[in-house]
Amino acid sequence: MGTTAPQFMFDFGSPNAFLSHEAIPAIEQRIGMKFEYVPILLGGIFKATNNKSPAETLAGIKNKREFQVIETKRFLKRFGVKPFTWNPFFPVNTLNLMRAAVAAQLEGVFEKYVDAAFHHMWVEPKKMDDPEIALAALTASGLDAARLFARAGEADVKAKLIENTQAAVDRGAFGSPTFFVGNEIFFGKEQLRDVEELVLGK
Repeated sequence: MGTTAPQFMFDFGSPNAFLSHEAIPAIEQRIGMKFEYVPILLGGIFKATNNKSPAETLAGIKNKREFQVIETKRFLKRFGVKPFTWNPFFPVNTLNLMRAAVAAQLEGVFEKYVDAAFHHMWVEPKKMDDPEIALAALTASGLDAARLFARAGEADVKAKLIENTQAAVDRGAFGSPTFFVGNEIFFGKEQLRDVEELVLGK
């Protein structure tokens, strides 16, 4: 068995990142290892790689979006996870949410923050790029949201998110969700099976 913990490059703006987040706990149990969550800015990755969101790339293509619905249903069944609730405010600008994720790492509340932010994006969806709405939602989840958002505005936090995002691109990332096991890259929620097999040495 490999000793490298799988890494999950995530942005709260991606519904497939949310579904991956839902599936990961059971995988962690099976592999006996925690995933390392790495906050990145998906918009920054798209910009650096000249990529676009599926909402843009799938527009007007016959059958492709329909296939993604089928693929998602299979994923939900295979991993036993609940579907996301479409966020009516999509696309949500996640810059402050992702900066606050870095702040949450520094403040020692990262896991709680990640759960809460995904919840308010894809379980009970809200307009999370509205500062007042985000503040109220995360405070209701038991976080010191005011402190996290204040910390999110500091130069070291902003720099860390940029650094994480650039490092992901340098390693081959072009979208979300992206996973790494050592130098092996995997893209898309469906490849979580391959991540698990690689870690288990199958």
